Amino acid sequence: MKYLLTVAAWLFLLYISISFNSGCAQIGAPTGGARDSLAPVLVKASPELKTLQFKGNKITLNFDEYIEVQEIQNNLLVAPFPKTNPQVTYNLKMVTIRLKDSLLPNTTYSIQFGNAIKDVNEGNILKDFSYVFSTGNIIDSLTLAGKVLLAENGKVDSTISVMLYRNTADSAVEKTKPDFLTRLKGDGSFEFKNLPGGNFNIYALKDGDGNKYYSIKTELFAFADTVIAIDAVSPELTLYAYAQEKPADNKTIRVLKPVLEKQLKFTSNLSGEQDLLDKLVISFNNPLKLVDTASLALLDTNYKVIAGGQVLIDSSRKQFSYQPVWKPGASYKIIFKETAFEDSAGNLLKATDTLSFNAKNEASYARITLRFSNYDQQKNPVLQFVLSDVVKFAFPLYGAEWSNSRFPPGEYEIRILYDDNKDGKWTPGNYAQKAPPEKAFTLPQKLTLKANWDNERDIEL
Repeated sequence: MKYLLTVAAWLFLLYISISFNSGCAQIGAPTGGARDSLAPVLVKASPELKTLQFKGNKITLNFDEYIEVQEIQNNLLVAPFPKTNPQVTYNLKMVTIRLKDSLLPNTTYSIQFGNAIKDVNEGNILKDFSYVFSTGNIIDSLTLAGKVLLAENGKVDSTISVMLYRNTADSAVEKTKPDFLTRLKGDGSFEFKNLPGGNFNIYALKDGDGNKYYSIKTELFAFADTVIAIDAVSPELTLYAYAQEKPADNKTIRVLKPVLEKQLKFTSNLSGEQDLLDKLVISFNNPLKLVDTASLALLDTNYKVIAGGQVLIDSSRKQFSYQPVWKPGASYKIIFKETAFEDSAGNLLKATDTLSFNAKNEASYARITLRFSNYDQQKNPVLQFVLSDVVKFAFPLYGAEWSNSRFPPGEYEIRILYDDNKDGKWTPGNYAQKAPPEKAFTLPQKLTLKANWDNERDIEL
């Protein structure tokens, strides 16, 4: 009997030891499930969605989880456009809307929340949620879609809004708020929903002053040149936005009497070798009253004057420029004699000095050939090379192929401008004259031009 108890005790101890040392017996916190990625779901609306004969001024929306409403002023849109936006509050799982405007009879309304509603725990956004109701017997269901592009470059500015006016007088957009308003998506597209049938004027506006109508010529603006008939087969539209005027530079400029430096000095725009496509500029720190123009002559290595190397002096008498036909790889120099220059204070150069430099070789430049399909000379196309949103080079196109054997290397955006007035640059529109802007588009891929390299591309216009 004693033996049996000893064996039993030993087995019990062995069981305890295995249990506490086994990985299966470790105690830890539960790992949890997958992250919640679902947006809040509307479970009840009072009154119900798409209610007819709506007469109240309070709406409640109940969701399946705790929610919050963010940036409501930037997200909320009401159509038709109200005089006063509704008040929106939230608590736990409920959103409450209190209408502040009198409602029009026989009208379909939509309250669009954009990206305002999200859940509390994970921040999942209920995108483009709308509450729709009607004060009449039907819910209007017509739509109007399209896109807004920047006329100057064909790109998108998603901060632009699109506006519809029942009043088709040209002056309405300059004096009153629209009947319907919607925002652009990231790709520049827009869509109006729950519209009634009828004739409308359509505009696009980047509303700089917040008054919801076109009042400043520096605002981005677009208009359709005809009245839009909204019915079951409304066409998709493309509007081209432009700013008729550039914003004024309101910086105060103080004109001070120039203070002459005590030592007369000069500098140049050289940074290494002389660009074959650019001019050489020599700048003095003080205006000159005495100039020996012979001392400004451009010379070769044998000190012979370069033909066509005439110097041009600007009106400030501080800057001199040269733009001869630079010879690739050639060496040049300019001798600045000590007594050849005198500023208005009588200062001279400290000593005779020589500026020596070489011109770039052909190998410093890219060779480029572009071939265009769907080329149409009637559109007066202009090829533009853009760096940092600035047009650096522009060339009118006179055929379906364009080439250049001496082009500055770099990474460029390529634009094609349809130059209606043939002045070589983009021209904005003028709403008062109903003149549309000239249109340009930017190729989706940049063009990287390498020095001493044949760069070719086919472009579809």
